[in-house]
This record gives sequence, structure tokens and C-alpha cells, in this order.
Amino acid sequence: MGKPLELHPDRLFPADANCRTVARRLYNEVKGLPIISPHGHTDPSWFAENNNFSDPQALLIAPDHYLLRMLYSQGIRLADLGIPTNSQIHGGEKVADPRSAWRLLAKNIHLFHGTPTGFWLNHVFSDIFEQTEQLDESTADHYFDSISEQLQKDEFRPREIFDRFNIEFLSTTESPIDTLKHHQKLRDSDWNGQVVTSYRPDAVIDAEHHTFQQSLQFFGELTGEDVFSWTAYLEAHRKRRADFIAVGATASDHGHPTAQTANLTTAECQQLFHRIVADQVSPEDAELFRAQMLTEMARMSLDDGLVMQIHPGSFRNHNQWLFDNYGSDKGADIPKRVEYTNALKPLLDCFGNNPDLTLILFTLDESNYARELAPLAGHYPCLRLGPAWWFHDSPEGIMRFREQTTETAGFYNTVGFNDDTRALFSIPARHDMSRRVDCSYLARLVCEHRLEEADALAIAIDLSYNLPKLSYRVSDAMGGDR
Repeated sequence: MGKPLELHPDRLFPADANCRTVARRLYNEVKGLPIISPHGHTDPSWFAENNNFSDPQALLIAPDHYLLRMLYSQGIRLADLGIPTNSQIHGGEKVADPRSAWRLLAKNIHLFHGTPTGFWLNHVFSDIFEQTEQLDESTADHYFDSISEQLQKDEFRPREIFDRFNIEFLSTTESPIDTLKHHQKLRDSDWNGQVVTSYRPDAVIDAEHHTFQQSLQFFGELTGEDVFSWTAYLEAHRKRRADFIAVGATASDHGHPTAQTANLTTAECQQLFHRIVADQVSPEDAELFRAQMLTEMARMSLDDGLVMQIHPGSFRNHNQWLFDNYGSDKGADIPKRVEYTNALKPLLDCFGNNPDLTLILFTLDESNYARELAPLAGHYPCLRLGPAWWFHDSPEGIMRFREQTTETAGFYNTVGFNDDTRALFSIPARHDMSRRVDCSYLARLVCEHRLEEADALAIAIDLSYNLPKLSYRVSDAMGGDR
């Protein structure tokens, strides 16, 4: 018999009884609001094909780099978690079967005690799969069999899960060389779920990316443009952005190493681009080109209305051996220090005072919240702050974000919460966590007599629903006939 699995109704609420009571009242008003998930990385083929998930390993382990990185840090091989190496994909040695991988997770579930991953998993196990005992070695097979059986039911197919989770809007993220066939299939279907895409052009902007040259070639084939010419290259971006908008996109996303922007002359852009496409790129040229392209993307956003997001500061695939053998997104990305004030000035000098541009800033460098990001967003009409991101979308991270940005940027220069996840079943758990922490923060302001409870409730509703919907122009996503 395993330990009981019970989710306390007051989890993440303040320890102080009076504040806890206020937080509970606020939360009860927002917990049932629809989920707006405007930035994430779920697979659009799940919704286009609407096939059942196969087993718990494929659903909960394989796509979740939070799980993989913690287990790997303890010396557990990814192959033993059912993750194939590049050679195994092409017919090499087999990886662990799903049940064995699941047993290995269960044996090591203690590694996630106190982490947001552990919090999300227990929410999924209890609220979605109705488990009543904690996952451990003694319950591993029961979990695997029970969840596998449930996953084969019609109500656990992706579209039904989307509706069950009360998701009103969900955005995936695709490359400009994606054909968008899954999103087009969704647009042509009779399902009313709002699953759209976001334009992530890094593959054809980052000259240091290992697939840059071949991606650029395919970019030209998709758009019919000579993308080795600066003018035609920009036109190719405009065409692809229009393609993305046609299947519902409301945002672009830019995962550059830094937040650097530039404002070069046309002649300077042409000279730089000639060096970029000649495949003789220095690190300085690659950085300058990324910087210039952020400014170009902002200019295009003013033309086509896409909200612009910058997600800088991750040293991606830091573990070279892991990348060479397993590929990207296996938990080896590491945060870096990021500077914003000087880096963004060239772009802001061009467009910072234009309220028709929405530029949402994220960071993995929390030291920037109070020093740079909140003052920038608290001044420039085009800027908004994205929520605590990636390594910091935890109860403590969300609270630090509110404590360090509210004094200068307030609540209404932020955009609510987005889950940024590849793991579909964690979406309600992540949004529930954010709503609980925001209500706890607001309750503290009420108890300190810095905020009336009625105002706190209005803010809680805005943070949970209205701000992400407004900031990402969700009402524009499903324009036209379906």
C-alpha cells in the first residue's frame, strides 16, 4: 500500500491565517476561468490527428525536459528513460521499454520533492488520472497500467483533453520552414478549439545555428524568393508571416542568445547579409545580424500586427556530448546573464514610443527584474513583461517576479501567465499554480492595507484571463471563416 496522494486545498497560500482566508476567496473566483495559453511548444499534430497517447512514458517523460534534466543530473542515462540516441533512431541499440522507463522514474520520484515539477506531477496524477496513492516503486506498475488504460479512452484524446481542461486558446511554436500542414488541417476541420501557431524565425536568422544554410535554402523554396538577396530575404519573411497569420498566429517569438538590437543603414544591412549568406560568418557578424533582425521583425510587426516576444539568455545545448548523441531539448540549456537597457535602445529609438507595437520581454536573469526590465516596461508604451519563465516558473519564481516588478511596472505592464510547455497534461497544473501564487501575493497587499479586496479581485481576474488575452490579441486569432 502506497502513501496517500492528497492535494491540500490551501496549497501555496500564505501561512498567516488572515491572509490565507483572503487568498482563498480570491482564488475561488479565478480558479474556474478559461485557460489562455499564448506561448508554448505542444505538438500541433496531436490536435490535428487527435490520436490517443500510447503510454505514460510517451506522455509524461519523453517531452518534459524538466524531468529529463533532473534525472540525468543523478547519473541516469536518457536511454534508460526511453529516449533514443541519434544512432538508435537509425537502427542502433534499443532503448528501455516504456514500462521500465516508468519504473525508473517511480524509483527516483523523491528527486522532485519540493520542486515545481513534483507539484505539477502530483496535480496531474490526482486531478486528471484520479490516483489516490503517491507514485513510488510499489505503485509504479499500477500507475503505468491505470494511466495506459485511461489514455486509450476517447475522452483522453488531445482535442477532448483540450476541452476538458477549459483551454480557450493555445499557441504552439513553429519554424518558418515548417509547412504548417497540421495547423492547416485544424483550420479545415470542424473542431472549434483555438490551437494556433507562433512565428519562430531563429532557424533562418541565427547564422551560428547548425542548420542555418540548409534552412535558408528551404526558406527560399517555400517562399519562391531569392533569399540570398537582402531585399528578397525580407520579403520571404513577410510571406511566411502572412502564412502563419492565415492559420491563426498572433505572435512571433525570438530565442536569441542576447537581447541585442541594431539599426543599420540599408547599405550596411546589405553588406552584412552578403557576409552572412557567404557562410563565412564571424561571431561578431552573427550577433549583429541577429540584432538587426530583431529591429526588422519589429518593423514587420507594425505592418502585420504580430505581437513580438524576445526570449533571450539561454545557452542552449550546453552539454555538447548530449546534443551530439540525443539532440536538442533534453534539459541541457543553462541561463546566462543578459543586459537589456543598452541592448534594446536601437530598436526602442525606432519604435519604442509606438503603442501599436507590443514587444514582450522575458528573462532567465532575475537580477534584471527591478534594475532594467520593470523600469523599461514601466516607461515605453510598446513594452510588456512576460511572466517568470522556464527555470523560474515556480511558486518562488512567480512570487519573486511580482515582488520585484510591481513597484515599478505595476500589474498592467505585465501579460499574465503563459506555461511555455511541451507537456500537454501539465498545462492546468501550471496555470493553477500561477493563479494560487498571484492570489497569495494580492492577499498580502490586502492584509497590509495597501489594496482593497475588490481591487485585488479585479487584478486577479485580469492576471489569470484578461491580460494574456489582450496582450496576445487573442480575439484576432480566429478571424475569418473556418
